[in-house]
Amino acid sequence: MAAKVEIYTWRTCPFCIRAKHLLRNKSVEFTEYSIDGDEAARAAMAFRANGRRTVPQIFINDRHIGGCDDIHALDAEGKLDELLKTTPA
Repeated sequence: MAAKVEIYTWRTCPFCIRAKHLLRNKSVEFTEYSIDGDEAARAAMAFRANGRRTVPQIFINDRHIGGCDDIHALDAEGKLDELLKTTPA
């Protein structure tokens, strides 16, 4: 079973688009929460993301990964593929 990947985004955010592009290039299925202008959804995201309110915020198997730079750094370090192989606990 594949990892559970969730990403909070704004539709026109270039960092969100870049993060989703990386995931799609790896053929990763993910659940996207588009929170454009929805303060309640943004507050819920921030709660999960340890107070971070910027988008995107990415979670793999309910573990907070961070934003666009964070997921690209994991990929550059060779750690992202391993996280994506693990199944939810």
